[in-house]
Amino acid sequence: MFQAFTNVARIPELRKKLLITAGLLVIYRMCIFIPLPGAYHPTAGAGGDMGGGWMDFADLFAGGAIRARSILGLGIMPYISAAIIFQLLAAVLPALQKIAKEGDVGRKRINQYSRYATVLLCLIQGPMLSMTGMLRGPNPDIPGAAARGPTPFGWEHPWAYFPLVIVALTVGTLFVMWLGEQIDEFGIGSGISLIIMAGILARAPQAVGEISNNFLWQLGAGELGKIGPETVTTLLFLFVFMVVGVVALTQAHRRVPIHTARTRTLQGFSHRSYIPLRLNMAGVISIIFAQSLMMIPGFLTKTSLVNFRYLGDLVISMAPGGFLYTALYALLIIFFTYFYTAVTFNPVEQANNFKEWGTFIPGIRPGRHTAEYLDGIMRKVTLAGAVGLVYVALAPQFITWTLQVSYNVGSFFGGTGLLIVVGVALDLSQRMEQYLLMQHYQGFLESGGRVLGRR
Repeated sequence: MFQAFTNVARIPELRKKLLITAGLLVIYRMCIFIPLPGAYHPTAGAGGDMGGGWMDFADLFAGGAIRARSILGLGIMPYISAAIIFQLLAAVLPALQKIAKEGDVGRKRINQYSRYATVLLCLIQGPMLSMTGMLRGPNPDIPGAAARGPTPFGWEHPWAYFPLVIVALTVGTLFVMWLGEQIDEFGIGSGISLIIMAGILARAPQAVGEISNNFLWQLGAGELGKIGPETVTTLLFLFVFMVVGVVALTQAHRRVPIHTARTRTLQGFSHRSYIPLRLNMAGVISIIFAQSLMMIPGFLTKTSLVNFRYLGDLVISMAPGGFLYTALYALLIIFFTYFYTAVTFNPVEQANNFKEWGTFIPGIRPGRHTAEYLDGIMRKVTLAGAVGLVYVALAPQFITWTLQVSYNVGSFFGGTGLLIVVGVALDLSQRMEQYLLMQHYQGFLESGGRVLGRR
């Protein structure tokens, strides 16, 4: 494996792509520190309130740009949302289905539609973010606000503040989208995914620093909020266990054997193969959808609805960490896993393709029986994948409660962050391994150097 990393530097094309990718990611991280014009920037040391769980979730995909009050505050989420929307629409709208089947040309047209939708989503999400106290600053009408300093620009000149901030946020998102496309074209790996992974990993030093600052060398000190040696050992073990589990969940698939009839010269024989039905076909999308919906109770707690007797009790009982919140969160993940799998995988269409290709499943009749067989397998496989996603999504909460660590530390032990980082790392390693095998080197999963010489 270590020899494989050395071999990576010996391939000029791969080395060039890796350097371009690293350079563009460095540019992205440097742009995080470009301040958002017109936004409220507190004095040094005053980080400001993030505004609740929905802001923390948005800042995860923005790479910390919201907390830094950066021009990249919206991050890449508008583009991801637009891409997901068109991916779902392409599965249900006949017009988009026809475009999607046109190959490269159709894919480029849908990508262009996604870019237009990204601008529209920025114009919707930009005002929502600009109205938060994080960017606009404290309301001067609140008693005691005058003692905090001069009136923020967002409250003193709202007619100039909102257009300025919204346009700047939109430009920042389009710039990040452009960086991702440059990585796709000149670098290696999925540019958008690598940008998200870079933003998530940028929080790792803060989490490690928090653990080291709270570490207790003296056993039995018993101070609240401190981390002892046994806690650090448990965290290391759990981190390795969760990474291995997420890798298994990402790579696992059910192999369905298929036979493909060959030419007439070999009539009576068939080519045996299989189709892989992934355990986690929905990826991280089901967790993102579930988290987005579970932000609604957080919004309602800040409205006048909490004053109503029964409705207010229901909203309060759904606070993050409660039993009702956790149960509903798990059910939403399972629902969206089935929903997204049903949209992206059509057993009837797959069975029709088998008939056209002369492919069949041993022991299963072509047509309707094949579709029913595949549908039955996908239901079982999707259930196992959904349960695995629930476990991964809830792991940070349980680790935070049981080990008494902050959520910033616990978020690295599951949830969307770990799923994205592991998925992107696996994809990047597979792409690099393809280059190694093409140049007659062994991949990461093999020991030793070359398989064959250059001759």
